[in-house]
Amino acid sequence: MRAAPEIVETPRLMLRRPQAGDADAIFARYASDSEVTRFVGWSRHETVEATRAFVSFSDAEWARWSAGRYLVFSREEGALLGGTGLLFETPYRAATGYVLAKDVWGRGYATEALGSMVDVARASGVRRLYALCHSEHRASAHVLEKCGFSLEGLLRGYAEFPNLVPVEPRDVLCFATLL
Repeated sequence: MRAAPEIVETPRLMLRRPQAGDADAIFARYASDSEVTRFVGWSRHETVEATRAFVSFSDAEWARWSAGRYLVFSREEGALLGGTGLLFETPYRAATGYVLAKDVWGRGYATEALGSMVDVARASGVRRLYALCHSEHRASAHVLEKCGFSLEGLLRGYAEFPNLVPVEPRDVLCFATLL
């Protein structure tokens, strides 16, 4: 496995490894928003301490795998837009995904950020990159397809979405690409 760059630039975005000083902005911008976090696999942050724990988790992942989570910023304005990244299971298999602040939905940022994660995964030696999304989240499924992921199937009762009530295993779509 090759180390991933800590900063990645795309035409409109700058992605970088989270830092301790980012916790307040992450919390305020997207991690505490109930609508933004509706279909994610982690609990909405109730306090900035939860966000600090995320940054610590991210640091541990970077230390273990030489890659991990990225924050997504606008190159033009420097504003925090959301997050993406890689979650390794083995040196050759990783999961990915993204989350964006509500006010920037529908502008193509998800596709641009996810496309950059495909490139980072490939350069890091990943062979299989996959993503899971709630079976009713058509917008995410569309982004995955635009980034070259193929639908492999429906996994029934597979994953909990802690921000959906009741919290219970839900159906997810599994998308993957081979690099």
